[in-house]
Parts: sequence; C-alpha cells; structure tokens
Amino acid sequence: MLVPGVQGRWEWMEPAVDALAQHCRVITFSLADEPSAEWESHVNGFEAYVEQVAQALDACGLQRAVVCGASYGGLVAVAFAQRFPERVTGLALVSAIPPSWRPDARVKFFMRSPNLLLPLFLLGALRLYPEVAAAYNGWWRGLWPSIRQGALALAHFPAPARMARRASLAADAAVDGLASVQLPVLVVTGEAGLDRVVPTELTTEYTRIWPHATAVTLARTGHLGLVTRPGEFAGLIAGFAESCEPGAARKPRNDVLESPERRVG
Repeated sequence: MLVPGVQGRWEWMEPAVDALAQHCRVITFSLADEPSAEWESHVNGFEAYVEQVAQALDACGLQRAVVCGASYGGLVAVAFAQRFPERVTGLALVSAIPPSWRPDARVKFFMRSPNLLLPLFLLGALRLYPEVAAAYNGWWRGLWPSIRQGALALAHFPAPARMARRASLAADAAVDGLASVQLPVLVVTGEAGLDRVVPTELTTEYTRIWPHATAVTLARTGHLGLVTRPGEFAGLIAGFAESCEPGAARKPRNDVLESPERRVG
C-alpha cells in the first residue's frame, strides 16, 4: 500500500509504482479530497486519509498489507497503523513527516495565499535540482529526467489550496501513543544535505519512537528518491515487505485505486 505525499496525486509517484510492481503487488490511490479519488469519505479532516487506506484494502479484498507512506503520506500511514494495527504487516516511512511536524516559516508563507503565490512556489522547486543532479551523477545528466518528471507533475497538477489545507490538517492531527504499536518498521531517508523538503532529522524521529526500526539512507537522493532512483527504492521496499511475511510468494501486480542504519548505494 503506497500512500502519496501532500500533492495528493498518486501519478507523481508513477516511476516508483512501476518499479515496485516488478517485485510485488502495489496498491495506491489519490488522496481522498482529490477529484479523482476513488471513494467518498465518511469523515472529515485528516481522518479521511486514514479511512482511505482501509477503503483501499477492502476494495482489494485484503485484510492486511505493508503500508508505505511517502512524505505527508508517512504520517497518514502511521495514523492508520495506530488505529488499525491488526491490518498492518509492516510500516515503511519514506522521508516522512513525524507527529511533531509543524509548518516552518517557508510553508506558512505559502499557506497564506496558496493560489496567488503558486508561481513563486513553482519557481522555488528549483531548489530541489541539486538532489536530482546527485541522483543522476551530474547537472546536465539530471536535466532530461527533471523535464520528464516536471511534465508528469504538470499533467497531474496539484491544487495549491488543497495542499495548504492538508498541511494545516497534519499540524493539528492527533497521532500519539505510537510506542505501544508493535510491528516491523523501516525508516528511509535521503542524504541530510540533499533533502530540502523534510529534514532527515525529522523523519528519524521515528527511530526514537520505535527503537527497533531499521533506518536506511538512500544514497544520492534527498526527498525525491522514490522517483529519481525508483529501482533502488523498489528493491528496498520489496525486500522489507518480503521480510515482514517470510515465505510469501511474490506476485507482480499493480492496483491503482482512483535499528542499525544502512545505506543503499
């Protein structure tokens, strides 16, 4: 189960979905308040995204799954594990925001008037290019992949007002009592100097909540590792999923529904 980030559209993760589907069954979706979302929510606020994970499992006839949350989706995955621990085989948190996350000055600035400030927000995305260059071993080599991913993002353009609302909901979400939830946990970050969206020290708060968690650094990535190095990301997540269910058969499939630290080179 792959839960998308604050932009809300699963299509932004398409390279990761395709790569992961080569190893195992993948279920993903757009967040509940997106027009393309598969189901109508029965609850309001952040809880709607949590409910959506259960709806996806039910739609696929599954009682349990490994739940992987990317960035904003990481907090959704954690909240689901808190509420429905019996439905989670393992929890993979990829550059995920923790329960302590609050909007920083930059995020608050864009939240004030998200539609009006959209051009400035898009221009600010250039700050992510050093990470892309690192992933592709050079500034020029990273140019075409950036254009390709940019075209994908434009084709499935996020709504700034919905993104701002989701940030506000996450800041107010009550996700606590996690230490009592005992299950396998994988915490994945990029390199500290390359993640300019969610600082790696925020994501690694999960290793203090769950000391038994396995922490992994995906080398030459920052926040975008699941799309800049999808093969390495997929191998890492698939290996974790396999370890959560020893002996389980691997069946490639893709369903899209509208604590030692290791380093992966």
